[in-house]
Amino acid sequence: MRAIDYLRLLSLAAIWGASFLFMRIAPPAIGPINTAFFRVFFGLIGLAIIILFIHKSLQFRGKLTKILILGAINSGIPFLMYSIAATLLPAGYSAILNATTPLMGAMIGFYFFSEGLSLRKLVGIVLGIAGIIIITSVGDSNIGGNIFIGVSACIIATIGYGFAGFLTRKWITHQGGLDSTLVAFGSQLGATTFLAPFMIWNLSSGPSIDWLQGDVWISLLAVGFVCTSLAYILYFRLIADIGPLRSLTVTFLVPPFAVLWGYLVLDETISSGFLAGSLIVLLSVWLIVSPDAHKAA
Repeated sequence: MRAIDYLRLLSLAAIWGASFLFMRIAPPAIGPINTAFFRVFFGLIGLAIIILFIHKSLQFRGKLTKILILGAINSGIPFLMYSIAATLLPAGYSAILNATTPLMGAMIGFYFFSEGLSLRKLVGIVLGIAGIIIITSVGDSNIGGNIFIGVSACIIATIGYGFAGFLTRKWITHQGGLDSTLVAFGSQLGATTFLAPFMIWNLSSGPSIDWLQGDVWISLLAVGFVCTSLAYILYFRLIADIGPLRSLTVTFLVPPFAVLWGYLVLDETISSGFLAGSLIVLLSVWLIVSPDAHKAA
């Protein structure tokens, strides 16, 4: 890897780590549903600006409906779940649970898409589950019973990511492929469409909200334009330059940045139980994403 690749990798990890910080600011003020909607909406606008700037033609080649569905699975549901978790958990918790996405992907691939499951990956899955149990049971005692709801929301989000990965391969990659920028734009359009009815319902029947909060709008704009639109550009460029496997190493780097931002900005702390569980989870992710010995040879 070149120096510029390392710089992009660290930048992406810092940006995605900051997304968990921003998600800690907006949901308590305007609610999880509104936060999730504005995140994908601003992400959609950012990607639309990029498409206009590079003069990309909106030719989805008959795949738009499937991309819209993918958007709901890959962005709409996960972003809503992380918005819920953000009202219950410190930023570091959501980030480390987000890192279990390859673990969920391995299990979903085995059970639903006839993917192989090596002994190495099986050990990784067992360790990942053990790590989650440790985080949930001996984590920060100040969180209390809400930790189970928050952890469950994060796990639902990673399940969505896991399914979306295989469905993308089945519906897009194996069907002739499509420009990644269009896939990103279409997915955010699908997520925005999916979340819009929930937001309308929430605005009409939910509690009144003070919309004149500068820090909330800064967080929403940052998580939409920077942590979604800009992050997509960096991520897809990394995949093109260093491949999908090496790009997945960003999974290991996001949680430390999330914890750092939470500590610096929100004075969040971590417990010994969280640290132990996090190390086990990261070990499990490494076992899952690293190539088997016979494949690496």
